[in-house]
Amino acid sequence: MAVNRREFIAASMAGAAILRAPMKAFAVQAGNIQATIDASKSGAPISPMIFGGYMEPATTQVWAEVLTDRKFANAITSAPTPLPTNPFFRRFFGEPFKPVGPEGTIEMDTERPFVGRHSPRVKLDSTEPHGISQSRLRIGANRPYEGRVFLAGDPGSKITVRLTWGPGAGNSQSITIPPLTREYRKFPFRFSPTADTEEGSLEILGTGTGAFYIGAASLMPADNAEGFHAGMIRLFKEEGFKMFKWPGGNFVSTYDYRDGLGDRDHRPPRLQPMWSDRVESNDVGLHEFIGLCRLVGAEPDLTIDSGFGSAHEAAEQVEYCNGSANTRMGRMRAENGHPEPFNVRYWTIGNEMYGPWQYGHMSLDQYWVKHNAIVEAMKAVDPNIKVTVSGASIAEKSVGGAEKKGNFFPSLWEPPITERLPYEFGSVYDWDGWLLKKCGDNIDNLSEHTYAYPNLAFDEEKQLYVDVQDALQFKARRLANRIGGAFDCWDRYVEQMPWLKERDIKFIFDEWGNRPRSADGQNHPLPGMLTPLSYALCLHEMFRHSEKITASCATGGLRVLTDISGDGVGFSAEGVVMKLMQTHFPDARPVPIDGDSPQQQVRGTNFVDKGPTPTGSPTYPLDVLAAFSGDRKRLLISVVNPTEEVHNLTARIRGIKLRERGKLYQIAPPGVNSANEAGKEPQVKIVETEQTGFPETVQAPPVSASLYEFEVENA
Repeated sequence: MAVNRREFIAASMAGAAILRAPMKAFAVQAGNIQATIDASKSGAPISPMIFGGYMEPATTQVWAEVLTDRKFANAITSAPTPLPTNPFFRRFFGEPFKPVGPEGTIEMDTERPFVGRHSPRVKLDSTEPHGISQSRLRIGANRPYEGRVFLAGDPGSKITVRLTWGPGAGNSQSITIPPLTREYRKFPFRFSPTADTEEGSLEILGTGTGAFYIGAASLMPADNAEGFHAGMIRLFKEEGFKMFKWPGGNFVSTYDYRDGLGDRDHRPPRLQPMWSDRVESNDVGLHEFIGLCRLVGAEPDLTIDSGFGSAHEAAEQVEYCNGSANTRMGRMRAENGHPEPFNVRYWTIGNEMYGPWQYGHMSLDQYWVKHNAIVEAMKAVDPNIKVTVSGASIAEKSVGGAEKKGNFFPSLWEPPITERLPYEFGSVYDWDGWLLKKCGDNIDNLSEHTYAYPNLAFDEEKQLYVDVQDALQFKARRLANRIGGAFDCWDRYVEQMPWLKERDIKFIFDEWGNRPRSADGQNHPLPGMLTPLSYALCLHEMFRHSEKITASCATGGLRVLTDISGDGVGFSAEGVVMKLMQTHFPDARPVPIDGDSPQQQVRGTNFVDKGPTPTGSPTYPLDVLAAFSGDRKRLLISVVNPTEEVHNLTARIRGIKLRERGKLYQIAPPGVNSANEAGKEPQVKIVETEQTGFPETVQAPPVSASLYEFEVENA
């Protein structure tokens, strides 16, 4: 029998009475947590797309291109380029090309650019090499690299391309380019570095007479998978990504998908105004993104530009992706190499359009009109698509207000927040409330972004985030509480708009994760296992609400460790948690659980950083989730211990009988500071052991996630 969220709560209340009744057979040692798993009931299937990935901007760190600004969006100058202080931004900031030769050697040709608005023209000297060089390249040893350069020039020019990965003559290779003509031609090259380095360089140099022109250059590992890092693709498949959202993020509000069509080398480079004018090469466009999804086996979720974009452009994009080759845009897709439609089902309309920081932001009383116009135009092209509104519940809007009150993200363009938080339901700040009322027929899913601050709690009296010295289990639960707050908001919306009960509107939590900020305005590293435990608790909470979630995307680098070249070589600790959960829970049906130890409320403010309903199972401090596998042949019992102590659990299973033999899949690292590092034996890993029966008393190790799997008799 299937149950929904309210029936789960009712089942738990009934189970509590059973647990309070004296049962001799249920006697346990003092201090044991007692639980009842009622397998006579089950919820809706857990969507596999809960295990999703989020990528921003259009060309992501998954793309294997080594060079920065390879199509020269910026003019080449000798001005120094500062290194980013945060290694995460290396993917945005690589060292641009610099001139080789005296001042004035490089001019930017605007009369006959190869692509974009200008291309470098290099004046030659008969003996002294002149040209361009890009340094700080991340190069891996003993793997070939392939590249190409587009060149034109005077007949008297002699050009060499050289890759260097260390000092000395043996640590570089050079390729001599055949004679140039006045028309651009493509020249391929291949190098085989013999040492790892983060300080490699690529030089394109010439001697002779006259000048030569550089249109575009590229350098990639030869083993790339359709342009993507091969190791990352392998790990994404192993981790089990079932959905990718692209291309953002704030990036999308100025993104024109047409810039990412056609020959990659001839796509115009752009600057990203929302990210400090970092260069976007447009190497990853619609075709590449769909290719990535198919390589991994993930469903695409395409984000539409509802900032600077229009309904007409959105409809054309749907036709480009889903129209037959007989339509105008479908014919363009076919000409670009893909005659068969992409058949993209999921479309997100805009990103955080409720925020003043968003390009194209407008007031709510105008935006709902734009949303309806965009969706109606898109569904006129393909009525079968599912659309996600750029939503924000009262809780999400209130978190944004709290961040602004604390000046977490300083901005000249955002007005100060003077209202008391949380915002009121039905107010002009109630983005979801108004959109549901005005756009209900044009919403299939609500987008919700749910970031948490483990070290902070919002103080309603002070109207500020304040530092808290909480126990690990409370810090780890703040992320799940943000998810729970969204569902508490939904219950309010249903009370106000009863017709929502008849609509199958669900959530897509398309950005979620922890932020390591403290009230002093600085980011302080979190203990290595805090975020993995947060992920486990957050996923448990999503599973419990399986009837209300279509998909989710955890933010944060796609949870893959990278080597010196940027390729994937292993899982971060949270990636290990995702792999454990994804391997077992897609299409599983959650089962009600009750216990004798209710979860304790975490400090914070209702409808800001938490909801009024405590999250988690009533097995404090453990969190327990049970579910039938999709075929109902196995029972899964997941026990998360977000503390630094061992805790015991005695669980009584009602309604079914389990076979004696089963398995335990357990993540139990040495301690709370355990983490995985590239090139080292992982501290956080899944250990599989055979079980000769579900334990009478489950011992949950500190900072652990334990998943028991047993076949059901007579399933």
